[in-house]
Amino acid sequence: MLRKSYLALYGTKQPNAGLVLTIRAAAVSHDDSHVITGLAQLHRAEAHAMLGQAGGCSDALGAAEAHFAAVDARDPATDIFCPSHYTRLAGSCWLSLNKPDQAVPALENARQLIAARRKSTAVILGNLALASILRRDVDAATSYLHQAIDVIERTRAGGGLNLAFAAARQLRPWRNEPPVQDVNDRLLTLMSP
Repeated sequence: MLRKSYLALYGTKQPNAGLVLTIRAAAVSHDDSHVITGLAQLHRAEAHAMLGQAGGCSDALGAAEAHFAAVDARDPATDIFCPSHYTRLAGSCWLSLNKPDQAVPALENARQLIAARRKSTAVILGNLALASILRRDVDAATSYLHQAIDVIERTRAGGGLNLAFAAARQLRPWRNEPPVQDVNDRLLTLMSP
């Protein structure tokens, strides 16, 4: 059920369907796994964020945090638990809700919790670039994009690549500035065979 919610949220971009599935997944796993229930609540938060529902998003983030705080070695899903899950998705939620001042600290925290060479690092850096653009901080945005491209070059992270291009599109108003041109050149190089 949780996998179906991922498809609805991130594949077919149907947050209403994803919301229903994440609520069901959280209910089904509630008595069996804090990890699974916490992940379901995180993705419920993201569905609310995609729908522009800040209150529902905050409630789901709180529920996820409570479940993750209760995880212990007896949880059958401890193998899929990662300390960065919460901050990474919380940052993404705040970004979707157009709240970059809340997104940046969460994403920076997530960045500190994961290894620099992981594919998810490129996603975090891409989201940090987007949050910086919302803050109109072009220097920070281009710095994060260069770091994201470094990771993408090593890992070929598809999600990170999509976010890097999305951020580059958002930088169009500054396209004549040298740092933005440098990022665009690097992105074009990534696409070369």
